[in-house]
Formats: sequence, C-alpha cells, structure tokens
Amino acid sequence: MLDYKKTNAPDNTITRDMISMAEETGNVYETVRIIGKRANEISIDIKQELGKKLQEFSSTNDSLEEIFENREQIEISRFFERMPKATLIATQEYLEHEIYYRNPLKEKDGLEEL
Repeated sequence: MLDYKKTNAPDNTITRDMISMAEETGNVYETVRIIGKRANEISIDIKQELGKKLQEFSSTNDSLEEIFENREQIEISRFFERMPKATLIATQEYLEHEIYYRNPLKEKDGLEEL
C-alpha cells in the first residue's frame, strides 16, 4: 500500500493539459478511466484507514453524558481532511508513471496481428 501521507500531490485542483497526458495511452477517455479507477482505489484505502483509526475511539456506552470532544479524534479527522483528494493523488501517480495498467482488448488485438 502506498503511503498517501507522503505524496507530493497538490492540495488544490490544477488545470491539466489532457491531450499531453493522454499521449501514453493515445486516448483521453482511457487516461481519465485509468485515473478514475485508481482514485476509487485510493479513496477506499483512505476511508478504511480513517475508519480503523476512529474505531479506536468508539465506546460501547453512548449516553449523552459520556460523549465529549476527543482532541486526538479531532486531529485525526482534520489530518485526513487536509490530505489531497484521491483524484489529485491518482493524477500525480499517473504523471509519475506509478500506476500499472493494461488494456486486455488492445493486447488481444495485438496478438491477432502477429
């Protein structure tokens, strides 16, 4: 699993030249699909990690008197909120050639030409 805390993805949205990004695949839509699938994977990983960390703070007795603000829980939540969004991380990974992808249809077509 990649350490998303150490990513060099930007925090804010950046306008990108999709035509130049799609040079590797030859198709803008295929490039967007690759980045989108990876962003979904990253989002699921981050959500699971956040769930595990916040589960440590859950209590079995949830009465109004016992609920109070937990400083550590707030800090964990803020940290995850400040992280770059999954699409930005996936785009950065794509630009740095850290995403492995393949298109079985293209591979099948390539085999028929041989």
